[in-house]
Amino acid sequence: MAKTYADLLQEVKAQIRQVSLESLHERLVAGEGLTLVDVREQDEWRQGHVPGAIHLPRGFLEMQAAAKLPKKDAPIVTLCAGGVRSAFAAKALMDLGYTNVESANPGFNDWKDKGYPTTRPFAFTTEQLNRYSRHLLLPEVGEVGQAKLLGARVLCLGAGGLGSPAALYLAAAGVGTLGMIDADVVDESNLQRQVIHGRAFVDRPKVESAARRIADLNPDVKVVPFQERLDSGNVDRIFDQGWDVIVDGLDNFPTRYLVNDASVWKGIPVVHGSIFRFDGQVTTFWPGKGPCYRCLYPEPPPPHLAPSCAEAGVLGVLPGVIGTMQATEAIKIILGVGEPLVGRLLQYDSLTMTVRTFKLPRDPHCSVCGSEPTITSYIDYEGFCTGGPAH
Repeated sequence: MAKTYADLLQEVKAQIRQVSLESLHERLVAGEGLTLVDVREQDEWRQGHVPGAIHLPRGFLEMQAAAKLPKKDAPIVTLCAGGVRSAFAAKALMDLGYTNVESANPGFNDWKDKGYPTTRPFAFTTEQLNRYSRHLLLPEVGEVGQAKLLGARVLCLGAGGLGSPAALYLAAAGVGTLGMIDADVVDESNLQRQVIHGRAFVDRPKVESAARRIADLNPDVKVVPFQERLDSGNVDRIFDQGWDVIVDGLDNFPTRYLVNDASVWKGIPVVHGSIFRFDGQVTTFWPGKGPCYRCLYPEPPPPHLAPSCAEAGVLGVLPGVIGTMQATEAIKIILGVGEPLVGRLLQYDSLTMTVRTFKLPRDPHCSVCGSEPTITSYIDYEGFCTGGPAH
Protein backbone atom coordinates (compact mmCIF):
# COMPACT_ATOMS: atom_id res chain seq x y z
CA MET A 1 0.00 0.00 0.00
CA ALA A 2 1.41 3.42 -0.95
CA LYS A 3 2.37 5.77 1.86
CA THR A 4 0.62 9.07 2.38
CA TYR A 5 2.39 12.30 3.25
CA ALA A 6 1.24 11.90 6.85
CA ASP A 7 2.66 8.36 6.95
CA LEU A 8 5.99 9.56 5.58
CA LEU A 9 6.20 12.44 8.07
CA GLN A 10 5.36 10.17 10.98
CA GLU A 11 7.99 7.69 9.83
CA VAL A 12 10.64 10.40 9.52
CA LYS A 13 9.87 11.84 12.96
CA ALA A 14 10.21 8.39 14.44
CA GLN A 15 13.76 8.15 13.08
CA ILE A 16 15.08 11.52 14.21
CA ARG A 17 15.59 13.34 17.49
CA GLN A 18 13.55 16.47 18.11
CA VAL A 19 14.28 19.36 20.46
CA SER A 20 11.84 21.87 21.89
CA LEU A 21 12.33 25.58 21.28
CA GLU A 22 12.70 26.16 25.03
CA SER A 23 15.51 23.63 25.24
CA LEU A 24 17.15 24.98 22.08
CA HIS A 25 17.07 28.53 23.47
CA GLU A 26 18.60 27.40 26.77
CA ARG A 27 21.39 25.57 24.99
CA LEU A 28 22.19 28.55 22.77
CA VAL A 29 22.24 30.92 25.76
CA ALA A 30 24.54 28.51 27.58
CA GLY A 31 26.95 28.72 24.66
CA GLU A 32 26.69 25.12 23.57
CA GLY A 33 28.69 24.66 20.41
CA LEU A 34 25.88 23.56 18.15
CA THR A 35 25.24 24.56 14.55
CA LEU A 36 21.73 25.82 13.85
CA VAL A 37 20.75 25.18 10.23
CA ASP A 38 17.78 27.18 8.93
CA VAL A 39 16.28 25.30 5.99
CA ARG A 40 13.58 27.82 5.04
CA GLU A 41 13.45 29.53 1.66
CA GLN A 42 15.32 32.73 0.82
CA ASP A 43 12.32 35.03 1.16
CA GLU A 44 11.51 33.56 4.60
CA TRP A 45 15.12 34.02 5.74
CA ARG A 46 15.04 37.66 4.69
CA GLN A 47 12.06 38.25 7.00
CA GLY A 48 14.19 37.28 9.99
CA HIS A 49 16.20 34.41 11.47
CA VAL A 50 17.92 33.23 14.62
CA PRO A 51 21.25 35.04 15.15
CA GLY A 52 24.19 32.84 14.18
CA ALA A 53 22.12 30.38 12.15
CA ILE A 54 23.43 29.01 8.86
CA HIS A 55 21.04 29.41 5.95
CA LEU A 56 20.79 26.23 3.88
CA PRO A 57 17.45 26.00 2.03
CA ARG A 58 15.91 22.55 1.99
CA GLY A 59 16.10 22.38 -1.80
CA PHE A 60 19.90 22.80 -1.71
CA LEU A 61 20.59 20.77 1.42
CA GLU A 62 22.10 17.66 -0.12
CA MET A 63 24.04 19.75 -2.67
CA GLN A 64 25.61 22.24 -0.24
CA ALA A 65 25.83 20.29 3.02
CA ALA A 66 29.44 19.23 2.54
CA ALA A 67 30.59 22.81 1.96
CA LYS A 68 28.60 24.45 4.75
CA LEU A 69 28.69 21.58 7.27
CA PRO A 70 32.14 19.99 6.95
CA LYS A 71 32.17 18.18 10.33
CA LYS A 72 29.83 15.20 10.26
CA ASP A 73 30.09 14.54 14.01
CA ALA A 74 29.32 18.13 15.06
CA PRO A 75 26.00 18.79 16.88
CA ILE A 76 23.45 20.16 14.37
CA VAL A 77 19.90 21.38 14.90
CA THR A 78 17.68 21.98 11.85
CA LEU A 79 15.00 24.66 11.92
CA CYS A 80 12.17 25.67 9.58
CA ALA A 81 8.96 27.66 9.96
CA GLY A 82 6.85 25.02 11.69
CA GLY A 83 8.93 21.88 12.26
CA VAL A 84 8.07 19.82 9.17
CA ARG A 85 10.79 20.71 6.65
CA SER A 86 13.35 20.63 9.44
CA ALA A 87 12.36 17.05 10.23
CA PHE A 88 12.91 15.94 6.64
CA ALA A 89 16.16 17.93 6.58
CA ALA A 90 17.41 16.18 9.72
CA LYS A 91 16.66 12.79 8.17
CA ALA A 92 18.44 13.80 4.94
CA LEU A 93 21.53 14.85 6.90
CA MET A 94 21.52 11.54 8.77
CA ASP A 95 21.36 9.74 5.45
CA LEU A 96 24.41 11.76 4.37
CA GLY A 97 26.36 10.46 7.36
CA TYR A 98 25.85 13.21 9.94
CA THR A 99 25.74 11.54 13.33
CA ASN A 100 24.52 14.20 15.77
CA VAL A 101 21.45 15.82 14.23
CA GLU A 102 18.26 17.11 15.85
CA SER A 103 15.20 18.92 14.51
CA ALA A 104 13.63 21.90 16.28
CA ASN A 105 9.88 21.47 16.84
CA PRO A 106 7.97 23.69 16.28
CA GLY A 107 9.88 26.24 14.18
CA PHE A 108 10.88 29.84 13.67
CA ASN A 109 7.34 31.24 13.74
CA ASP A 110 6.86 30.04 17.33
CA TRP A 111 10.44 31.04 18.19
CA LYS A 112 9.59 34.62 17.21
CA ASP A 113 6.24 34.52 19.05
CA LYS A 114 8.04 33.51 22.24
CA GLY A 115 10.19 36.65 22.01
CA TYR A 116 13.44 34.79 21.53
CA PRO A 117 16.26 36.66 19.73
CA THR A 118 15.89 37.22 15.99
CA THR A 119 17.72 39.30 13.44
CA ARG A 120 17.12 40.42 9.88
CA PRO A 121 19.74 40.27 7.15
CA PHE A 122 20.85 43.19 5.02
CA ALA A 123 17.87 44.49 3.03
CA PHE A 124 18.90 44.13 -0.60
CA THR A 125 17.02 46.04 -3.25
CA THR A 126 15.67 44.21 -6.27
CA GLU A 127 18.43 45.80 -8.36
CA GLN A 128 21.10 44.58 -5.94
CA LEU A 129 19.72 41.06 -5.89
CA ASN A 130 20.02 41.05 -9.67
CA ARG A 131 23.43 42.76 -9.81
CA TYR A 132 25.07 40.43 -7.30
CA SER A 133 23.14 37.29 -8.24
CA ARG A 134 26.29 35.33 -9.14
CA HIS A 135 27.83 36.16 -5.76
CA LEU A 136 24.64 35.18 -3.96
CA LEU A 137 24.80 31.72 -5.54
CA LEU A 138 28.21 31.06 -3.96
CA PRO A 139 27.89 29.46 -0.50
CA GLU A 140 31.16 31.18 0.47
CA VAL A 141 29.62 34.59 -0.27
CA GLY A 142 25.83 34.52 -0.26
CA GLU A 143 23.77 37.36 1.13
CA VAL A 144 25.80 37.56 4.34
CA GLY A 145 29.06 37.92 2.43
CA GLN A 146 27.64 40.40 -0.05
CA ALA A 147 26.39 42.51 2.84
CA LYS A 148 29.95 42.46 4.23
CA LEU A 149 31.28 43.68 0.88
CA LEU A 150 28.72 46.50 0.71
CA GLY A 151 29.71 47.57 4.20
CA ALA A 152 33.46 47.30 3.60
CA ARG A 153 35.97 50.12 3.18
CA VAL A 154 39.03 49.60 0.97
CA LEU A 155 41.75 52.19 0.37
CA CYS A 156 43.45 52.00 -3.03
CA LEU A 157 46.88 53.59 -3.11
CA GLY A 158 47.28 54.80 -6.66
CA ALA A 159 44.81 55.06 -9.53
CA GLY A 160 47.35 53.89 -12.09
CA GLY A 161 48.33 50.54 -13.57
CA LEU A 162 47.56 48.38 -10.52
CA GLY A 163 44.94 50.61 -8.95
CA SER A 164 42.84 50.70 -12.14
CA PRO A 165 41.92 46.99 -12.40
CA ALA A 166 41.85 46.56 -8.62
CA ALA A 167 39.40 49.44 -8.17
CA LEU A 168 37.22 48.34 -11.09
CA TYR A 169 36.81 44.81 -9.81
CA LEU A 170 36.35 45.89 -6.19
CA ALA A 171 33.64 48.29 -7.33
CA ALA A 172 32.01 45.65 -9.53
CA ALA A 173 32.03 43.24 -6.58
CA GLY A 174 30.12 45.78 -4.51
CA VAL A 175 32.73 47.01 -2.03
CA GLY A 176 30.73 49.86 -0.57
CA THR A 177 33.43 52.47 0.00
CA LEU A 178 36.59 52.88 -2.07
CA GLY A 179 39.20 55.40 -1.06
CA MET A 180 41.51 56.43 -3.91
CA ILE A 181 44.68 58.44 -3.44
CA ASP A 182 46.66 59.80 -6.39
CA ALA A 183 48.11 63.23 -7.06
CA ASP A 184 48.65 62.76 -10.80
CA VAL A 185 46.59 63.64 -13.85
CA VAL A 186 45.75 61.30 -16.71
CA ASP A 187 48.34 61.22 -19.50
CA GLU A 188 48.04 59.70 -22.97
CA SER A 189 50.80 57.24 -22.09
CA ASN A 190 48.68 55.92 -19.17
CA LEU A 191 45.94 54.58 -21.42
CA GLN A 192 48.05 51.62 -22.57
CA ARG A 193 47.51 49.96 -19.18
CA GLN A 194 45.49 52.18 -16.80
CA VAL A 195 42.12 50.89 -17.94
CA ILE A 196 39.98 52.91 -15.56
CA HIS A 197 40.77 56.08 -17.53
CA GLY A 198 39.77 57.21 -21.01
CA ARG A 199 40.69 59.88 -23.52
CA ALA A 200 38.01 62.24 -22.26
CA PHE A 201 39.91 62.61 -18.97
CA VAL A 202 43.41 63.27 -20.30
CA ASP A 203 44.95 66.11 -18.25
CA ARG A 204 42.26 65.67 -15.58
CA PRO A 205 42.99 64.30 -12.06
CA LYS A 206 43.17 60.53 -11.94
CA VAL A 207 41.00 60.33 -8.83
CA GLU A 208 38.31 62.34 -10.60
CA SER A 209 38.48 60.09 -13.66
CA ALA A 210 38.36 56.95 -11.50
CA ALA A 211 35.41 58.24 -9.47
CA ARG A 212 33.41 58.98 -12.63
CA ARG A 213 34.10 55.53 -14.09
CA ILE A 214 33.19 53.74 -10.84
CA ALA A 215 29.96 55.75 -10.49
CA ASP A 216 28.96 54.54 -13.95
CA LEU A 217 29.95 50.96 -13.14
CA ASN A 218 28.20 50.61 -9.79
CA PRO A 219 26.08 53.26 -8.06
CA ASP A 220 26.30 51.30 -4.79
CA VAL A 221 29.95 52.34 -4.40
CA LYS A 222 31.02 55.56 -2.71
CA VAL A 223 34.41 56.87 -3.80
CA VAL A 224 36.43 58.92 -1.33
CA PRO A 225 39.06 60.78 -3.42
CA PHE A 226 42.39 62.03 -2.11
CA GLN A 227 44.05 64.13 -4.79
CA GLU A 228 47.37 64.31 -3.00
CA ARG A 229 50.62 62.44 -2.61
CA LEU A 230 50.84 60.22 0.44
CA ASP A 231 53.50 61.34 2.90
CA SER A 232 54.27 61.43 6.61
CA GLY A 233 52.21 64.58 6.99
CA ASN A 234 48.90 63.16 5.76
CA VAL A 235 49.19 59.40 6.28
CA ASP A 236 47.51 59.45 9.69
CA ARG A 237 44.62 61.57 8.46
CA ILE A 238 44.05 59.28 5.48
CA PHE A 239 44.67 55.91 7.16
CA ASP A 240 42.59 56.71 10.26
CA GLN A 241 39.27 56.50 8.40
CA GLY A 242 38.28 52.95 9.22
CA TRP A 243 39.73 51.08 6.23
CA ASP A 244 39.37 47.30 6.33
CA VAL A 245 42.07 46.68 3.71
CA ILE A 246 44.65 48.73 1.86
CA VAL A 247 45.49 47.84 -1.76
CA ASP A 248 49.00 49.09 -2.50
CA GLY A 249 49.63 49.92 -6.15
CA LEU A 250 52.44 52.40 -5.54
CA ASP A 251 55.60 52.51 -7.63
CA ASN A 252 58.18 54.17 -5.38
CA PHE A 253 60.10 52.83 -2.42
CA PRO A 254 59.86 55.77 0.03
CA THR A 255 56.06 55.59 0.04
CA ARG A 256 56.07 51.80 0.27
CA TYR A 257 58.11 51.96 3.47
CA LEU A 258 55.85 54.70 4.82
CA VAL A 259 52.75 52.59 4.06
CA ASN A 260 54.33 49.58 5.72
CA ASP A 261 55.18 51.38 8.93
CA ALA A 262 51.81 53.11 9.22
CA SER A 263 49.86 49.93 8.48
CA VAL A 264 51.82 47.91 11.05
CA TRP A 265 51.20 50.51 13.74
CA LYS A 266 47.51 50.74 12.84
CA GLY A 267 46.92 47.02 12.30
CA ILE A 268 45.57 47.33 8.74
CA PRO A 269 46.26 44.52 6.24
CA VAL A 270 47.98 45.65 3.04
CA VAL A 271 47.70 43.79 -0.26
CA HIS A 272 50.95 44.65 -2.02
CA GLY A 273 51.55 44.41 -5.74
CA SER A 274 54.39 45.41 -8.01
CA ILE A 275 55.25 45.05 -11.70
CA PHE A 276 58.39 45.25 -13.83
CA ARG A 277 58.52 44.79 -17.60
CA PHE A 278 56.93 41.32 -17.99
CA ASP A 279 56.91 40.20 -14.34
CA GLY A 280 54.70 40.91 -11.35
CA GLN A 281 54.33 39.89 -7.73
CA VAL A 282 51.65 39.94 -5.07
CA THR A 283 51.65 39.35 -1.32
CA THR A 284 49.59 40.36 1.68
CA PHE A 285 51.15 41.99 4.71
CA TRP A 286 48.78 41.46 7.64
CA PRO A 287 50.07 42.86 10.95
CA GLY A 288 50.17 40.23 13.66
CA LYS A 289 49.57 37.38 11.21
CA GLY A 290 52.72 37.39 9.09
CA PRO A 291 55.78 39.37 7.99
CA CYS A 292 55.74 43.01 6.97
CA TYR A 293 57.35 44.72 3.98
CA ARG A 294 60.52 45.41 5.95
CA CYS A 295 60.88 41.70 6.75
CA LEU A 296 61.06 41.10 3.01
CA TYR A 297 63.07 44.22 2.14
CA PRO A 298 64.98 45.53 5.18
CA GLU A 299 66.80 47.95 2.88
CA PRO A 300 65.69 49.42 -0.46
CA PRO A 301 67.61 48.36 -3.57
CA PRO A 302 69.89 50.87 -5.30
CA PRO A 303 67.87 53.07 -7.69
CA HIS A 304 69.65 51.71 -10.77
CA LEU A 305 68.47 48.18 -9.88
CA ALA A 306 64.82 49.17 -9.56
CA PRO A 307 63.86 51.47 -12.43
CA SER A 308 60.26 52.64 -12.74
CA CYS A 309 57.86 51.59 -15.50
CA ALA A 310 58.51 54.96 -17.15
CA GLU A 311 62.17 54.02 -17.36
CA ALA A 312 62.02 50.27 -18.06
CA GLY A 313 58.61 49.86 -19.71
CA VAL A 314 55.84 47.40 -18.86
CA LEU A 315 53.62 45.02 -20.81
CA GLY A 316 50.22 46.69 -20.93
CA VAL A 317 48.17 43.68 -19.78
CA LEU A 318 50.47 42.83 -16.86
CA PRO A 319 48.96 45.34 -14.39
CA GLY A 320 45.54 43.86 -15.16
CA VAL A 321 46.68 40.44 -13.99
CA ILE A 322 48.41 41.65 -10.83
CA GLY A 323 45.79 44.27 -9.95
CA THR A 324 43.02 41.70 -10.28
CA MET A 325 44.93 39.36 -7.97
CA GLN A 326 45.15 42.20 -5.45
CA ALA A 327 41.40 42.75 -5.67
CA THR A 328 40.88 39.03 -5.11
CA GLU A 329 43.03 39.14 -1.98
CA ALA A 330 41.12 42.13 -0.61
CA ILE A 331 37.76 40.43 -1.19
CA LYS A 332 38.97 37.24 0.53
CA ILE A 333 40.05 39.26 3.56
CA ILE A 334 36.68 41.04 3.76
CA LEU A 335 34.73 37.79 3.43
CA GLY A 336 37.04 35.79 5.68
CA VAL A 337 37.35 32.99 3.14
CA GLY A 338 40.22 31.15 1.50
CA GLU A 339 43.90 31.58 2.30
CA PRO A 340 45.28 35.08 1.74
CA LEU A 341 48.90 35.40 0.65
CA VAL A 342 50.10 36.07 4.19
CA GLY A 343 53.66 34.84 4.54
CA ARG A 344 53.75 33.95 0.84
CA LEU A 345 54.96 35.84 -2.21
CA LEU A 346 53.37 35.04 -5.57
CA GLN A 347 55.53 35.79 -8.62
CA TYR A 348 54.08 35.84 -12.14
CA ASP A 349 56.12 35.62 -15.35
CA SER A 350 53.96 36.61 -18.32
CA LEU A 351 56.48 35.50 -20.95
CA THR A 352 56.57 31.88 -19.77
CA MET A 353 53.08 32.06 -18.20
CA THR A 354 54.35 30.59 -14.95
CA VAL A 355 53.41 31.32 -11.36
CA ARG A 356 55.66 30.56 -8.42
CA THR A 357 54.99 31.00 -4.72
CA PHE A 358 57.67 31.52 -2.09
CA LYS A 359 57.38 31.45 1.68
CA LEU A 360 58.14 34.70 3.47
CA PRO A 361 59.33 34.25 7.05
CA ARG A 362 58.70 36.90 9.63
CA ASP A 363 61.91 38.52 10.86
CA PRO A 364 61.88 38.51 14.69
CA HIS A 365 64.46 41.31 14.56
CA CYS A 366 62.51 43.46 12.10
CA SER A 367 62.99 47.15 12.79
CA VAL A 368 59.20 47.76 12.77
CA CYS A 369 57.28 44.55 13.49
CA GLY A 370 59.96 42.68 15.47
CA SER A 371 59.96 41.98 19.20
CA GLU A 372 62.19 45.00 19.86
CA PRO A 373 61.45 47.53 17.09
CA THR A 374 63.92 50.32 16.50
CA ILE A 375 61.59 52.39 14.30
CA THR A 376 58.54 53.56 16.25
CA SER A 377 57.68 56.80 14.44
CA TYR A 378 57.82 58.15 10.90
CA ILE A 379 61.30 58.74 9.48
CA ASP A 380 62.82 60.56 6.53
CA TYR A 381 61.79 57.97 3.95
CA GLU A 382 63.33 59.80 0.99
CA GLY A 383 66.66 59.91 2.81
CA PHE A 384 66.34 56.26 3.85
CA CYS A 385 65.77 55.14 0.24
CA THR A 386 68.61 57.21 -1.19
CA GLY A 387 71.14 56.03 1.35
CA GLY A 388 71.02 59.12 3.49
CA PRO A 389 70.25 59.32 7.22
CA ALA A 390 66.74 58.14 8.19
CA HIS A 391 65.77 60.60 10.89
